[in-house]
Amino acid sequence: MKVLTVATRGGKLAIAQTEIVSSLLKRAYPDLQIEIKKVTTKGDKDKRTALWNLKTSGFFTSQVEDALLASEADFAVHSFKDLPTAGRKGIAVAAVCDRRFVEDCLIAADSVDSIEQLRPSARIGTSSLRRAAQLKRLRKDLEPTSIRGNVLTRLRRLEEGKYDAIILARAGMERLGLAEKISLCFDPRQFIPAPAQGALAVQTRSDNITTNKLITTIDDKKVSTITSVERQVLVTMRCGCHAPVGVFAEINGDNIRIYAFISNLDGENFIRREITGPANEADKLAEQIAKDMLESGGREILETLQRWREK
Repeated sequence: MKVLTVATRGGKLAIAQTEIVSSLLKRAYPDLQIEIKKVTTKGDKDKRTALWNLKTSGFFTSQVEDALLASEADFAVHSFKDLPTAGRKGIAVAAVCDRRFVEDCLIAADSVDSIEQLRPSARIGTSSLRRAAQLKRLRKDLEPTSIRGNVLTRLRRLEEGKYDAIILARAGMERLGLAEKISLCFDPRQFIPAPAQGALAVQTRSDNITTNKLITTIDDKKVSTITSVERQVLVTMRCGCHAPVGVFAEINGDNIRIYAFISNLDGENFIRREITGPANEADKLAEQIAKDMLESGGREILETLQRWREK
């Protein structure tokens, strides 16, 4: 029996996601035994700083990667959207999988099934500039308000009356068995998610050939291609994962369609683009749509955002 250790954050969602990956591996290798090493990240310790005020990357991933590089674990599991686009030396993403739910969802204190039914000037808890900008685009009166903590903490704060609604990734709600609390799910073609949202990334040490070979058996090629395209937009724009930027891609037959936007903080300057082309030219299309947005005012938005963060 082969025994592997997996590094992950210690929260309920991180453990649930790690168990999904473990199940996929055990299905392929029935004799495999997996032990979980829980790691506390900077993001787990700092529950006050709004994510849009972060000046560094890897807030939820660096310490997990440290454990992997120190050979304290054989592989690591992350929410792919949390991983910085610039990978660390010595680490490889050996598999991307389980992207069943890509969209954002709204959980409201009162029974609603549309954004229009929220009360005037409703307070919406979110830690994402991307979500905040799109909310303001939908309704100018809504008040996106910073919220931190894990899914259960955010739900509790909603129940305590501190927010009229909160926005979370549907994948997290589904994986925690909390789907019945969702008021509505957004169409990802309209309310565009974060690049690679919903997908799980499995990292290994680049020089660990045996483990790499084992992990790659659970890689979902289609999901890997799509998420790579989405993240390529961020790479080309050089904007980081906390900027008000959304990207969603989907493959239909031999073609891929990419939806993307960049916005200023209040949603007034909202630059949205779509592009369709051959799936085998996906990276080229991603670079094209990213450059289009930059040249159409996106570069100025990023410069303004940088000045705002430096205040």
